[in-house]
Amino acid sequence: MDKKITQKDINNAVWKACDTFRGSIDPSVYKDYVLTMLFIKYLSDVHDDKYKTYLDKYNGEAERASRAMRHERFVVPEQSHFKFLYDSRNESNIGELINIALTDLEEANREKLYSEDGAGIFQNIDFNNSKLGEPKDKNTRLKNLLLDFNSEKLDLRPSQLDGNDIIGGAYEYLIANFASDAGKKAGEFFTPAEVSTLLAKLTKSKPGSRIADITCGSGSLLIKAGQEVGSPNFSLYGQEANGSTWALAVMNMFLHGFDNATIRWGDTIRNPKLKEGDELMKFDTVVGNPPFSLDKWGKSDDKEEDKSADSFDPETDQYNRFWRGVPPKSKGDWAFITHMIETTYEGTGKVGVVVPHGVLFRGASEGKIRRKLIEENLLEAVIGLPANLFFGTGIPAAILIFNRGKADNTDVLFVDASQCYESAKNQNKLRLEEDINPIVESYEQFNQGQLQPGNIKDKYSYVATFDEIAENDYNLNIPRYVDTFEEEPEVDIAAVQSEIESLEGELKNVQTEIQKYLTQLTN
Repeated sequence: MDKKITQKDINNAVWKACDTFRGSIDPSVYKDYVLTMLFIKYLSDVHDDKYKTYLDKYNGEAERASRAMRHERFVVPEQSHFKFLYDSRNESNIGELINIALTDLEEANREKLYSEDGAGIFQNIDFNNSKLGEPKDKNTRLKNLLLDFNSEKLDLRPSQLDGNDIIGGAYEYLIANFASDAGKKAGEFFTPAEVSTLLAKLTKSKPGSRIADITCGSGSLLIKAGQEVGSPNFSLYGQEANGSTWALAVMNMFLHGFDNATIRWGDTIRNPKLKEGDELMKFDTVVGNPPFSLDKWGKSDDKEEDKSADSFDPETDQYNRFWRGVPPKSKGDWAFITHMIETTYEGTGKVGVVVPHGVLFRGASEGKIRRKLIEENLLEAVIGLPANLFFGTGIPAAILIFNRGKADNTDVLFVDASQCYESAKNQNKLRLEEDINPIVESYEQFNQGQLQPGNIKDKYSYVATFDEIAENDYNLNIPRYVDTFEEEPEVDIAAVQSEIESLEGELKNVQTEIQKYLTQLTN
């Protein structure tokens, strides 16, 4: 029997396929082309695998096999199949042919590949785009891309793969590597895998849960939150403002086998799409890594923006999400947080969100919102993370956990994990055993009522009472609770005195020598 293709084989092969674009096109742009081609190749190879199975079943009767294929997960029209595109690789209009293939694929799978608003997932990608170079260069690049994906190492038929989630794994691998290459722009579409793992473990959902990510990027965090459930019984919902990134998230769901995930395209604050009737949909768990301190997130000045009936004004938000207060125009952090809280089930819902440290202590309207949430007893934990974990910013961030089922416990857990990481070349990394698990264990102990107020672990964790936080004027800055002060070592005065005397003796000897040489020089 042939050797099965492993995760490593596919990862290496798809990363090599990126060589076609490297050096000439920005990674934040070319990622969309490579990931879309991976999706087409996957659907084509799955189609071929299934078709062969039906041919065997029906003793080679092609018509019966083709009829059965119409009821499969995806319909792949002949001109949308990778083989057709590969055979057309030398055509002068190859970019146009790929575009037509994508449109036909969308049309043949409208229920899956169109959003409820009528947007197809490939509408933001153009293989005939001048971004890919002059016509001759563009055609060469697309031909090379098709050649790379035709490699034996990229045989994506399920029967050839050594595991069910290898394609999903390869997709995540590519996104992570693109994020590393894309630098600053990467934060828009990717949360580092270790941070996603930590957030998913801290908000671990029960079977049957509805889980949402309201700024889902390419979907990796949402998938991790689902996988953490430990059973296939959960449903995933996401919304993403960037059209290209939304398409990546939809493809990511299919490649991981989450065909029933609902991923919507639009601005979560100005135009929330996850709704039931006219009301916002409610979830058991909401996770997110919203853009840090987003400027112009929704609030506008009269003179700056048309205040017509259809323009968004948080003061009169139809869903009443900002009843605790409206965050400042230049910092949208609390707008995302309050949206997340308002869309969880009362009495049980949980929110896990990545925030910049300013969220913990900034005053004015942000301070008022923070105070109200603490007074409502929704805040459960504040976890400080190391610096340089995220793409696009070196600043340290924190995770806030809100729990609508805290019951009588009004305490809040503080963890300072800022020194717990492995230093890597471009990015610091969280390690599972040394860094992630201790945070999760501390949180679980607190969540189960096993930790009393006060210092839990020196320079690491502390449980603060509501009164303590109130005395601190609802400031959540972690050093106010976790004492990170490093005492200076005690000085041995006698030893220092002895050292000084010894040095003074040596100095005298040197001075005597210098004087001797000077005398010789002047005589």
